[in-house]
Amino acid sequence: MEAIARRTPGFSGAELANLLNEAAILTARRRKEAITMQDVEDAIDRLTIGLSLTPLLDSNRKKMTAYHEVGHALLTTLLKHADALNKVTIIPRSGGIEGFTQSLPDEDVIDSGLYTRNWLLDRITVALGGLAAEAEVFGDLEVSTGAGGDIKQVTNLARQMVTLYGMSDLGPVALESMGNEVFLGRNMMPRSEYSEEMASKIDRQVRAIANFGYNRAREILRDNRALIDYLVDRLLEVETMEGDEFRQIVRQYTDIPEKRATPTEVTA
Repeated sequence: MEAIARRTPGFSGAELANLLNEAAILTARRRKEAITMQDVEDAIDRLTIGLSLTPLLDSNRKKMTAYHEVGHALLTTLLKHADALNKVTIIPRSGGIEGFTQSLPDEDVIDSGLYTRNWLLDRITVALGGLAAEAEVFGDLEVSTGAGGDIKQVTNLARQMVTLYGMSDLGPVALESMGNEVFLGRNMMPRSEYSEEMASKIDRQVRAIANFGYNRAREILRDNRALIDYLVDRLLEVETMEGDEFRQIVRQYTDIPEKRATPTEVTA
């Protein structure tokens, strides 16, 4: 139950009921007599990400997707303040999703709603890991549009760090206001309260944070290129890797920092 709770923050009672109904449907389709944790996990993915589609055929597109997702997953594993990796997959989903990397948020962070600067910087670095991996492996001119959503997320988050949370060289000042109490990934209603000169400074700070995360991602991935290639070969073979397997492989090449909460500490 704790593992399911970590995967479903913010779910209402009705949404949790719908989740278990989806798990029951999957169980029946698979001709099993009891709902397993795997059925629940698949139901969560179906509700939060989308329906799984036919796996990609072996191609350059599938290979690039694998490198992109391994870039996210490896940084999630190696960065101390990033959330713990739950799984990485290159099985496409409805809505144009060709693969995804999934982490489990720390329970203390969810409960408090407080995010440290280290956590935010690691999140930005992880988000740019897919683009960084593509650039390192295929070259700057061969990166794909698959990182579009990641870049948008990074830009919004870096801007919040600068204008709302005082986490930049501009100092501890709030330069914008929100119309609602929201955080990552939701609509903001900012009201400008500064000059054009300050707007330029804000833009430079946002770019500096994003570039810091991107350069950091590329450096870490460059230093672990042999490991990346091995992980990609494995991901192309199995198409979905659980966090435990991924970490076991990474430990053979390098040290993994201790995190406050990892999926291996949770049992269903």
